Amino acid sequence: MRLKTGDTVLVISGKWKGKKGKVIKALRQSESVLVEGVNLVKKHQKPTQKLQQGGIIEREAPIRACKVMLVCGNCGKPTRVGVRLLEGAKKVRFCKKCGEVIDK
Repeated sequence: MRLKTGDTVLVISGKWKGKKGKVIKALRQSESVLVEGVNLVKKHQKPTQKLQQGGIIEREAPIRACKVMLVCGNCGKPTRVGVRLLEGAKKVRFCKKCGEVIDK
């Protein structure tokens, strides 16, 4: 999986198709991501010490990583992600459309 926390992604299929959001958490074991404002579900929450008032709350549920595409910060388009080796054998991600390095 080539997505990291903090990346901006575009949903490419499903109910939330066309929606952009920031990755809150990347779940590598299940190959899914939590995207801000996408795949919202309602959860019935009992009152606890942390959450004094219970009720029905909305929160993000995981979405499969194959259903989102990274949005390049340079060209602003949804793109595939490639991996390149720089000097000193350091791996970096790059945009397949414009060739620009995503993370430095």
